[in-house]
Amino acid sequence: MAKTCFYDILEVERGVSTDDLKKSYRKKAMRYHPDRNHDDTEAEAKFKEVSEAYEILKDDQKRAAYDQYGHAAFENGGMGRGGMGGGGFDSAFSDIFEDLFGMGGGGRRQSSGPSRGADLRYNLAITLEDAFTGKEEKITIPTTITCDDCDGTGAEEGSKPETCTSCGGVGKVRTQQGFFTVERTCPRCQGQGMVISRPCGGCHGAGNKQKNKSLSVKIPSGVEDGTRIRLQGEGECGPQNGPCGDLYIFITLEYHPIFQRDGSTIFCNVPIALTTAALGGEINVPTVNCKKAKLKINAGNQTGKQYRLRGKGMPVLHSQQFGDMVIQTSVETPVNMTKKQKELLRAFADDCGDDVSPESSGFFDKVKELWDDLTE
Repeated sequence: MAKTCFYDILEVERGVSTDDLKKSYRKKAMRYHPDRNHDDTEAEAKFKEVSEAYEILKDDQKRAAYDQYGHAAFENGGMGRGGMGGGGFDSAFSDIFEDLFGMGGGGRRQSSGPSRGADLRYNLAITLEDAFTGKEEKITIPTTITCDDCDGTGAEEGSKPETCTSCGGVGKVRTQQGFFTVERTCPRCQGQGMVISRPCGGCHGAGNKQKNKSLSVKIPSGVEDGTRIRLQGEGECGPQNGPCGDLYIFITLEYHPIFQRDGSTIFCNVPIALTTAALGGEINVPTVNCKKAKLKINAGNQTGKQYRLRGKGMPVLHSQQFGDMVIQTSVETPVNMTKKQKELLRAFADDCGDDVSPESSGFFDKVKELWDDLTE
């Protein structure tokens, strides 16, 4: 009986790319795999058929021979058959198995080695002034350190860890499941590759102990809310002298009653007296570095008027530059006036007319025109 064309089996055209060939094979292999079709001899036969076709066509030399001579190129020992010969189902399906599960079906094994310690997180709240100047902060964190009784080996004095006999020290064991060779973490040594028959009494074989550790953290000037600082190797120590994890410091800025921050720009609302707003003048405003800056107020200043002080904002992180400070003014209405002050203010209002309050008079003129239109 004539064999079906390998290209027809995989439902691809001659000259198909390697990627498209693999996609077609993966789809069919997953469809007909015996683990998904228990006791289905037809599906098992189809799986063998597509695996054989893929084994030949994925190899450039074998594909060239097949394109020229067809199935005859692999009969009577020619170039080795694709099915159960040079590589077989394990070789073909390992390509797909690696794509799906991150490991090959072949014999690639490697020891996981000592486990890395866990990373730690520490939340640190600082003031806006500290973010401006930068500071060095002392913190204490609960962590694990290398056991000084066994120097991190986990074995008591006079003994040492031994190579695991179950996995031969590689940390993984392999089992055969149908057409698959499955690799799992060794249950005896938990992937360490070593076992401790006489564990250390101080750490019970872990190689590390719980302890509070004090550290000095340098906070750079210009740091922003949410900034993450990484201290490499300051996390928990790994078991049995495994590498330490990292410590991550997350910065949060405390609420400030006067200043608001947006990046390197500082905003500040400043109330000014009615007389200063009307006549203009010079006032002192606070800055983040606990100093004062002079600000010239223009005559006729209205509430909401903004002034920008160049270079009076926050420092830019890892830079010599400074942002700006934006002052927004609000005109304060006089309160608690004396009788004489009220009389003077009334006299001032009577003498002013509409010229000194153009926005107010203009607004009510528009309102009057609107009302007149509505009553017509």
